[in-house]
Amino acid sequence: MSTQTVPLLDLKAQFAEIRSEVMPLIDQVCSSQQFILGAHVAGLEQEIAGYCQSPHAIGLSSGTDALLIALMALCIGPNDAVITSPYTFFATGGTIARVGARPIFVDIEPQTFNISPAAVEHFIDTQCKLVNGKLFHTTSGTGIRAIMPVHLYGQSAQMDALMAIAKRYNLLVIEDAAQAIGTEYRGKRVGSIGDIGCFSFFPSKNLGAFGDGGLCTANDATVAETLRVMRVHGSKPKYYHAMIGGNFRLDELQAAVLRVKLKRLDAWTAARQHNAKFYDEEFARAGLGANVVTPFAIPECRHIYNQYILRVKDRDKLKKFLGEQGIGTEIYYPVPLHQQECFRYLGYKTGDCPESERAAEETLAIPIYPELSAEQLAYVVDRVASFYLG
Repeated sequence: MSTQTVPLLDLKAQFAEIRSEVMPLIDQVCSSQQFILGAHVAGLEQEIAGYCQSPHAIGLSSGTDALLIALMALCIGPNDAVITSPYTFFATGGTIARVGARPIFVDIEPQTFNISPAAVEHFIDTQCKLVNGKLFHTTSGTGIRAIMPVHLYGQSAQMDALMAIAKRYNLLVIEDAAQAIGTEYRGKRVGSIGDIGCFSFFPSKNLGAFGDGGLCTANDATVAETLRVMRVHGSKPKYYHAMIGGNFRLDELQAAVLRVKLKRLDAWTAARQHNAKFYDEEFARAGLGANVVTPFAIPECRHIYNQYILRVKDRDKLKKFLGEQGIGTEIYYPVPLHQQECFRYLGYKTGDCPESERAAEETLAIPIYPELSAEQLAYVVDRVASFYLG
């Protein structure tokens, strides 16, 4: 098979599809000169609230800021702790630390790469105590205020079990759904299950802006209003500040672009699912055994395949080989958060989250974007197979 070029992500084909619709809207926004919190932001918020099955949506400046403002709105800060996954993008743990709270990293499920409810239960049973109905981490003395599950790669965490734990111990739930817009868990869209859902519109996401962008969904009207006020420095009315917020607004230009893309999102998701099915079947047919393990999809859930992640033998050598064959890949994520230098003060050591550490050594993302051709998909499978079979 002749060498081809298959980038990890190619947004140029997507832009060609939407160009005729999006460019006039950009011109419209420029002509109006209303760049901050205009009609497109309001329209996008309403449309995504409906799409995510949530009563409220608040457009924000980035996915990172969505996590940050969610923590701020729920008054999580110093002397508090938040349980989350160590196997995720840095913003998950970083925002917890930025508000002065303590990230508590609990290991993942080996199949889904999402936080393990059983590991959360074990952590609570062995490292926490209840005092007057409130849960405390015995080592640090911090009060456990929330769980922040990450719906990694476009698949939901086990939300029934996590919500049951949260209810039992009176914990808040902030869903990190940065990679998971449209993902479902047993008929419910993620972001509508916990107290606040946090989304990213970074350009590489399934619903990506032409720059940074983010959004929070909320089930409670009071929480939603707090988020709206906080995104404009806590100002309501203008220049009057009952609370401290930040500059967390979504740009009108980005909202206009996202509204065009949102109409196509389900079709793009279906194409990703089609490509994932092709990979599943063809890798199984290739007879690669334990050398290549394809993603596990939870039954009765909707996986949107923000990434397609292989668990492979000799990962680094395979990555180098595929690069030489013109195939783009990426390692998400090479260093789990509990092993990051900036979190050394938390006292974690190698071996504390073994499944996260193993995933960091064995996983590789391959191209999954909607515009991939049948020939490109086949080429990726062929090149992976050739690496192992010769």
